[in-house]
Amino acid sequence: MENVLHLYDLPYDPLRPVVCVDERPCFLIGDVLTPLPMEAGKTKRVHYEYEKNGSCTVFMAVEPLTGKRWVQVYKQRTGKEYALFMEYLAEQFKQAKKIIVVQDNLGTHTTASFYAHLKPNVALKLMIGYEFHFTPVKSSWLNMAEIELSALSRQCLNRRIKHQSDLEREVKTWAKERNKRCVKINWQFSIKSARTKFADKYPKTTS
Repeated sequence: MENVLHLYDLPYDPLRPVVCVDERPCFLIGDVLTPLPMEAGKTKRVHYEYEKNGSCTVFMAVEPLTGKRWVQVYKQRTGKEYALFMEYLAEQFKQAKKIIVVQDNLGTHTTASFYAHLKPNVALKLMIGYEFHFTPVKSSWLNMAEIELSALSRQCLNRRIKHQSDLEREVKTWAKERNKRCVKINWQFSIKSARTKFADKYPKTTS
């Protein structure tokens, strides 16, 4: 926990940017009946029935100190998609000597995914270019990307979207708008506050 919190407290360094990465599944939902046209002063009305149209996954990366985020939508959530997203993310930081990544302990979040799905020279370049830091087990809330995914869910994905192409367009438009405004996360949980809140988890010493 303190390792992650220490990273969040570091000053901005474009050569060693700190980026939080996470993903979430999205269900594609369509209407069975055409919704009634919207009217001024009335809430939008839709029929309670809906149809499932499969699912997809949104991958999110957020750089807390700059207020930038990057999103990609894939059909699945396997090591292949993770490798492709990390390859895409590396392209956004060509000037960096090392990209510091905060992520959870999902089984696909390893350099093995690079070698399983990318050419060896590409996998090696990514492995060297990234420095991974993992949130503790059952403590993925320490990953700021979860906060950004929550905002995405409330502001963009809180309605029925039937097709992956439509969802991808909406998600990228949402990210572009937030990037334009440089929306940052107001993170207030520090090492000091952690030692107070979880004082009973630390050893009792006299020194």
